Amino acid sequence: MNMDTKILTVNTDNIDEEKLKEASSYIKNGDLVVFPTETVYGLGADGLNGKACEKIFKAKNRPIDNPLILHISQINQLDRLVSEIPEEAKLLAKNLWPGPLTMIFKKSKLIPDVVTATGDTVAIRMPKDPIARRFIDFCDTPIAAPSANISGRPSPTNASDVYFDMKGRVSVIIDGGNSQIGIESTVLDLTEDKPMILRPGFYTYEYIKGFLPNLVLDDSLVDDKVIPKSPGQKYKHYAPKAAMKIYVGEESAIRIYDEAREAKKSGKKVGILAFEQDISKFYDFDFVSLGDKNNLLEMSHVLFSALRILDKKGVDLILAQGVEDKDLGKSIMNRMKKSAAGNVIYL
Repeated sequence: MNMDTKILTVNTDNIDEEKLKEASSYIKNGDLVVFPTETVYGLGADGLNGKACEKIFKAKNRPIDNPLILHISQINQLDRLVSEIPEEAKLLAKNLWPGPLTMIFKKSKLIPDVVTATGDTVAIRMPKDPIARRFIDFCDTPIAAPSANISGRPSPTNASDVYFDMKGRVSVIIDGGNSQIGIESTVLDLTEDKPMILRPGFYTYEYIKGFLPNLVLDDSLVDDKVIPKSPGQKYKHYAPKAAMKIYVGEESAIRIYDEAREAKKSGKKVGILAFEQDISKFYDFDFVSLGDKNNLLEMSHVLFSALRILDKKGVDLILAQGVEDKDLGKSIMNRMKKSAAGNVIYL
């Protein structure tokens, strides 16, 4: 797989529709196009073209049993993709779409097996990013799109990081600037007795529970030893090249400094992810700020790009400050735990 990759720069405030029409022509031809969303960049193919969707798995080195999310631009596009729309889905679509929420439905016969890993359910979301929605409009088909990275690596939140992973693997990258949120959508299963969050995201358990009082969390989000129900969640995700360890608690900066100093003495190149309040302690190391420790949205926005920055610096060990495992912090820690292969120390 070694093709020319074209970059089309599109401004959110003044969308060049001719560029999006050009990009959509590649989708209609069965090719791959990367496009921006408010969460992370997506690696897109025609979601109703099984052969095109197979290219996604090859480009990402993605396991074939890991289903894809379909992206739509209008609510009425949902009807032909699913066999039924539960009342809970109608309520959430009215209030939270377009936005970073993926809902799982019983699929219609229109969906290729490769999209659903031969299962009987399909994951669908309507992104909020105006470039994404206009692009999907021009494609005139649902777009199957996981994150636009090599499988297992940190998800890309800008076109530069996409190009690093996907150059020569995709036909077009639509550069729409930095992703606003920075972590993937919340995934909600509506096909069981009770609605269940399979992957936490920007829309938190606490927030969605305000709409669905009977909402539950997948057991794996409560107990790290439980195998996740969602196939994609069982794989190593979001991982930097370096080994990574996370410290959570008031003494985290002190513990990180002590370990970083010892690791540096032993010849390791150490990278630090720390909050702005503590960053001055780590000027002797390669570091990236996670922003204000009281601003979890900022942390979610910079997390994946920060991991990639330290990767490019060639560090051997990443030591990071984590957050309390609740609200948006649960979504952030879900990504961080997977990045660190579960290597988290609570102080």
